[in-house]
Amino acid sequence: MSDETNTGTGTPAGPQPEPLRFFGTTWIDHDGGYTGRRIGVAAGSLATAVAACFVLRFAYQGLAIADVGTPVTLMVVVMFAVCSALAFRHTWDAFTKRPDPDRQASLRGLLAIGSLLAYSFRSLTEAPGEKLHREEYETARDQYTRRTTRRTGNPSRKRNHR
Repeated sequence: MSDETNTGTGTPAGPQPEPLRFFGTTWIDHDGGYTGRRIGVAAGSLATAVAACFVLRFAYQGLAIADVGTPVTLMVVVMFAVCSALAFRHTWDAFTKRPDPDRQASLRGLLAIGSLLAYSFRSLTEAPGEKLHREEYETARDQYTRRTTRRTGNPSRKRNHR
């Protein structure tokens, strides 16, 4: 970042990085407890996914106690497996490109266990969404630098040195 600031506001000039959930802007320079936060997010989301699996286990036991039959039980197990796999893939893709907000809202109920697992696995390598935000931030910073770079002199007044 440059040392320039906006006149009167005291904020740095140019584009500002977008903070990530649980990480703020520590993803820029990997400072401020970034590694500890990654470990904590990975462990926390994995623990939450395990807890969600226990809830599903209790639901499965409820179906067994109700004696609803094999087809219904199998259908419920397959549904949760497929929904979790779809949610994992959807969440994993959202770390590399911006998801469609309407689709995200319609899938909110499905994105439980799969999303937690994707979040946990992504935290092992980087802050979830860091790659996407870094690309956007660097692009905005480069565009800002190109717009604000000043030319020296008037090109039409340059002498021809032949």
